[in-house]
Amino acid sequence: MIRRLPVSLLLTLLMPLAGCQVSASTTDIAGRDATLAPEAGQATGAADHEAGEPVARSVRQDFAAWVADFRRQALGEGINAVTLAAAFDDVRYLPRIIELDRAQPEFTRQVWDYLDTAVSAARVEQGRAQLAEHQASIQAASRRYGVPAEILVAIWGIESNYGSNFGNFSTIDALATLGYDGRRPDFARSELLAALRILQRGDIDREHMRGSWAGAMGHTQFLPSSFEDHARDADGDGRRDIWGSIADVMASTANYLADAGWRQGEPWGSEVRLPEGFDYAQTELDVRRSSQAWLEQGVRGVRGAQLPALDQASVIAPAGAHGPAFLVGHNFRVIMRYNASTSYALAVALLSERLAGEPGLVGDWPRQEPALSRSQVKRLQQLLNAHGFDVGAPDGVIGPNTRRGLREYQRSLGQTPDGFATVELLERLAAD
Repeated sequence: MIRRLPVSLLLTLLMPLAGCQVSASTTDIAGRDATLAPEAGQATGAADHEAGEPVARSVRQDFAAWVADFRRQALGEGINAVTLAAAFDDVRYLPRIIELDRAQPEFTRQVWDYLDTAVSAARVEQGRAQLAEHQASIQAASRRYGVPAEILVAIWGIESNYGSNFGNFSTIDALATLGYDGRRPDFARSELLAALRILQRGDIDREHMRGSWAGAMGHTQFLPSSFEDHARDADGDGRRDIWGSIADVMASTANYLADAGWRQGEPWGSEVRLPEGFDYAQTELDVRRSSQAWLEQGVRGVRGAQLPALDQASVIAPAGAHGPAFLVGHNFRVIMRYNASTSYALAVALLSERLAGEPGLVGDWPRQEPALSRSQVKRLQQLLNAHGFDVGAPDGVIGPNTRRGLREYQRSLGQTPDGFATVELLERLAAD
């Protein structure tokens, strides 16, 4: 799942993380909302194929009129008649796209459930095999753009399960459907125009321009505008082929990260131990200090390791005081430019370490804690507001305001104020 707009959506799951989320208005390379993270190994819509659902005659007629109008606009934007004919003569309205676009997942997963899949033993093993098989292409991209090979392969693994599942929707059909009837029509129309430019340039033909329902394409799920900005021809065949050329896939992904500000030689961060009495109000990505400043607060590396030298580091604690904590720096935030979810960035970071032969996490997750549904989160927010802990308008998504209110409530109970939402806290609020 690159323009804030490398990936996709349904078959994505809402993942509220205590101490971890960014603004819900942020979007990533594939146009996903910041509060969404892709199901590991499933590009958005990768399991859904174009269905032959019947379309009402009135809808077909309205869609045809919309396409005709868009063709006229595209012609004025420099798209030639041959490209327009190839793209739109057989264009289809896909009702399944609209179903996926409007879906609001009710049930969420805890971060550890997501990581269990994203950084599974099978994914690690397969990733190491891909590193070996495509060593020349991966290392060439790594050297040229300064991004570790393991980071590139980790993104590849999480976005499309190493190319085995990057979606089978026609990009033109998907974006035309979304432009006509989606939640973000202006965004879809802009991406559709970019897709037409890609066709006109000859990087790919319409038949093979396929990907997720949201328009993200290829092994590492670029939206068309991101493709235009960041895709590279590394194999010298004159085409930027993120569907069939691993050399192009790796170079394009590395170039995206480099353009996003990747700092060569700087680690993403590391797992850390937090001291007793640590102020969990600091576990937000906008709280940034040097590693030395965190060290002076008692933050320590696990297994006796030194803290990585980071100048603008944040501490995140996805499960509050009851799970692992991480010191993350600039390059972690660069990964979030690819997918604006801390759970996603953490999955890429941890998978990359495993691919490099590093051991897994030291800290244990509180696996006994069930995830709150979106409705439960909204109820939690309503109750916090009712008890005087202002968290803003209830929206069912846990962000900084909700965590702040939870910390205040926990403090009033004499608990460790870590801002981690639990069923027990919800029930206690309801009973008070």
